[in-house]
Amino acid sequence: MARALALAERGLYTTQPNPRVGCVIAHGDRVVGEGWHQRAGGPHAEVFALRDAGEQARGATAYVTLEPCGLHGRTPPCADALIAAGIARVVIAAEDTSQAEGAGLARLRGAGITVETGLLREPARALNPGFFSRIERGRPFVRLKLAMSLDGRTALANGASKWITGEPARADVQRWRARASAILSGSGTVLADDPRLTVRLPEGEAFTPPCRVVLDRDLRVPAHFHVMDDTAPTLRIHAVGRSAPADAPAGVRHAGVALDGQGRMDLAAVLGLLAGYAVNELHVEAGARLGGALLDGGWVDELLLYVAPVLLGDRARPLLELPPLESMAGRWRMGVIEQRQVGTDWRLRLHPLPPAEG
Repeated sequence: MARALALAERGLYTTQPNPRVGCVIAHGDRVVGEGWHQRAGGPHAEVFALRDAGEQARGATAYVTLEPCGLHGRTPPCADALIAAGIARVVIAAEDTSQAEGAGLARLRGAGITVETGLLREPARALNPGFFSRIERGRPFVRLKLAMSLDGRTALANGASKWITGEPARADVQRWRARASAILSGSGTVLADDPRLTVRLPEGEAFTPPCRVVLDRDLRVPAHFHVMDDTAPTLRIHAVGRSAPADAPAGVRHAGVALDGQGRMDLAAVLGLLAGYAVNELHVEAGARLGGALLDGGWVDELLLYVAPVLLGDRARPLLELPPLESMAGRWRMGVIEQRQVGTDWRLRLHPLPPAEG
């Protein structure tokens, strides 16, 4: 199963909106076939592994990181392919909660195949946090990317921020963008920086271009800005009741959401809308206000924080805009997932923790 998980990871940048899945077929310790899901719309991992195994699949055990599909989608059910190949036993890491009542499991067991589940379940789910979040919570997995100086600042008072971090850190960010279904920013950041919000990987590395999502309540972003070009799909989300301007590029999709009681975009509605567009992992690169609203609202699942060994001074712009605290008990606590040096900078992966008691 560990080998199947390693195979699944090869689809990290190419399978969305589908999950990353790997499969190994073996007789005891002897591997006879292996495969992984390479891109949405193409064969699933089980099909590639069965092709690799050929006739040796008969009587073998299939180790699959996610429950095989039992229903027709863009491809035939993988459960049927395993049955037809004569597989005797299927070991599954994680159940596919998008399938009603375990359709794949039921299909396999109904054919007399021995089925076991739960082997390395958590690593399999961790490889697909966005898929499970969208299916089980009705919203994407939200990863907020930030970069700051040692004194917690993101830009000078005049807004200049290029570049706080070094080239290795900026290249690292491209890989986190590449694994996302969508990259989100707010209109304030877009108007200030005119970012492209695209993925730039070394030539030859395959990836599915993430959709660019711009929260543009009042439709302020001009048509000539980079996010409005045709280098990647773009979704502009605005206040409900507004219409796309006449000069909006034809390739930019528009969608309206309601405002909250303070006249801001309802972030719950935004995330629900994105789930409807099959966004699994949402990579956020935004300003202090939107980033703070996401964190304060409990919408951030992971914080990707780059810390540069520089100081910008107390007049520089802060990392996040958050409500003032009345006591330390209400502080925003973070658990450390990983800390790693990237060039001369440090990358911290954090996840929010519940407020401290007392």
